[in-house]
Amino acid sequence: MTPRLLSHALAVGLLAAGLSAAAHAADPIRVGFLTIKSGALAAGGKQMEDGLRLFLKERNNMIAGRKVELVVGDTGGQPAITKTKAQELVEKDKVQVIIGPLAAFEALAIDDYIRKSEIPVISPSAAAEDLTQRKPNPWFVRAVGTSAQPNHVLGEYAAKELKYKRIAIIADDFAFGHEVAAGFQRTFEENGGKVVQKLWSPLNVADYGTYIGQIKPNVDAVFAAFAGGNGIKFLKQYNEYGLKARIPVIGAMTTVDEGILKSMGDEALGVISSGWYAASLPNADNRKFVASMNRDYQQDPGYYSMGAYGAALMLEQALKEVKGKIEDKAAFMAALRKVQLSNDPRGKVSLDALGNPLLDIHVRKVERVNGKLSNSVIKTYPAVSQFWTYNTKDFLASPVYTRDYPPANNIER
Repeated sequence: MTPRLLSHALAVGLLAAGLSAAAHAADPIRVGFLTIKSGALAAGGKQMEDGLRLFLKERNNMIAGRKVELVVGDTGGQPAITKTKAQELVEKDKVQVIIGPLAAFEALAIDDYIRKSEIPVISPSAAAEDLTQRKPNPWFVRAVGTSAQPNHVLGEYAAKELKYKRIAIIADDFAFGHEVAAGFQRTFEENGGKVVQKLWSPLNVADYGTYIGQIKPNVDAVFAAFAGGNGIKFLKQYNEYGLKARIPVIGAMTTVDEGILKSMGDEALGVISSGWYAASLPNADNRKFVASMNRDYQQDPGYYSMGAYGAALMLEQALKEVKGKIEDKAAFMAALRKVQLSNDPRGKVSLDALGNPLLDIHVRKVERVNGKLSNSVIKTYPAVSQFWTYNTKDFLASPVYTRDYPPANNIER
């Protein structure tokens, strides 16, 4: 090839590459969103969507100079449907990243597919421990804590500062409830307390009366671990049965989440919980976020809306790092794993080596502020790891938290 022809060929090649890059830049980024629109977890699904749509509205549906198209898949809270919807988003709708799904059991159901399809996933809610622990997925990162992460804090707090000795647990009977309860029990008992009873209720239970009637009368408190709208039903019936005045309730973050507090009354007052967010956090980014959620959706943000908003912030940061070139999946995923946020309503957020965030965990108490129920922060534990204060290697050498943690013979009958 003559120098002139070689120069011409190079020019054509560079032009083609430039046109290809320009075409990619002109194409919208397609974001898949897996949520739940029916069943016990639908309230959380709606709040997740609110948080995500608020984020996109604030940016006029543009991130890193490219338009964003959101493609929504309703999983119905069913693992099999979740997998089908994930496949549709990737193979039919050609999404380049997925935010979702909501529940731990849904994330576990699509774990193999995520690995096989190599689709980047940012979890805004699903807290399944092993996805960032013993079986880390290289295409999965989390915007929220693991199930046990905030409850390691509460277990220690309940024993050391509330001075509780005997506690009964009641929790949703699915992966999230199992891991939440186990994390709480581990640190509570390590600090001198004892879990003397465990009650497991189906996720779609219609009535808690049977379970409330079984609670031992000689416990210092009840630890309640519920997701979706189940906290509303439980606390209402707990009060109606007359137990609120006799046995205090402490809870997982989602039991008295801001997203459902608006549907509760005095039965929620005084409930102490722990979590990686509270709408009452006083920083400027959070005040703006809370004001926007109240303006657009007439409610305070909580676990689900903050989780989705935080996931979108992670997406934005990673896209800026790769200059919007999400088509380079490896580079985008590497950027996603290195995200460090300074503009998150929760404060500074960074990920550990396994894709799970280090988060400030707040002990909160439900109070009535300006006529509205709110989670007031009473103590903060900074930069809490998913491994709490344990040695990481030792923690990972133990089995994942389950319904049967610890061995059943440790529980009084």
